[in-house]
Amino acid sequence: MPGVTEEQIIAARRMTAIEFLRRYRPGELVKTDSRGEFELREHDSFKINEETSFWHWKSRDIGGKSALDYLIKVEGVKFVDAVLALCEENPSYIPPPFQPEQEKEFALPPAAANNRRVFAYLLKRGISRKVIEACVRAGILYESADYHNAVFVGKDETGTARYAFLRGTYTKGKPFKAEVSGSEKQYCFCLPPKGTTNRLAVYEAAIETLAHLTLEGTADKWRLSLGGISAPKEGEPARSFSFKKPLALESFLKRHPEIEEIEICTNNDFAGRWAAEHLGKTYQGKYRMVKNLPEKEGRDYADLTKERYEKQAARQRAACSR
Repeated sequence: MPGVTEEQIIAARRMTAIEFLRRYRPGELVKTDSRGEFELREHDSFKINEETSFWHWKSRDIGGKSALDYLIKVEGVKFVDAVLALCEENPSYIPPPFQPEQEKEFALPPAAANNRRVFAYLLKRGISRKVIEACVRAGILYESADYHNAVFVGKDETGTARYAFLRGTYTKGKPFKAEVSGSEKQYCFCLPPKGTTNRLAVYEAAIETLAHLTLEGTADKWRLSLGGISAPKEGEPARSFSFKKPLALESFLKRHPEIEEIEICTNNDFAGRWAAEHLGKTYQGKYRMVKNLPEKEGRDYADLTKERYEKQAARQRAACSR
């Protein structure tokens, strides 16, 4: 590795992220309601365990354990500089005090000339063409010009875009997922119903709203993405984890006092079931609560549409080969 030796890299990796933060960023660590967990003062979606040092920045879907991971992925320090700093081989480099990101003005990514890749990606995920076309016409889904991401747009009551979630359309490797800087969680991606309704279904992610509509075939309710959920990991003591009302849901309910029924459509995994249980307890009494998780263990509704599409494609290939 140019500039550093293998021995220096090994030495740099010995310092954990929690040790680095306590030594150089003590004012930025904030204790959460969960036992043994901290978040950053300026990034509440960044969580780090004080015992294991494992950290995860949910809004950017990145994580790690070592101080080296943290410096490179979170603070943007170049690899060689980070290694030398952690090895104390570079006295001219002093880890800077944490500088909170400047609040960025929200702006939608420029649109591509067409939505070809977004259509191809979502169709292969089993999403109905009619559903995709309806979202494109409504201006809540399009393809970005730069990286050809699918852009899921959340709008306020005036039709102004206030939120956007990016999902990569490349099928190899782990898909890119991120919220656009400056997005307001109060206006997460939401599929409107046809006509009036007092029903609302909530999901963990935007693509799941499209998938469930595809499976059900009826736009008879609002379908709201929560923009992710906050829940303990499997094996983590659930009692040490405090449930927080989803900002997207709370804001939506305030804007729509006509809602009487909330259908919980979170993922059928440990976190999704935990969130569903606490959502039910939290809103029971004021709303009619319906739990409607995917039937298959470990799946979300986007998984189900993809599985159905792949089975149909396999049958068609088999029929053509006869």
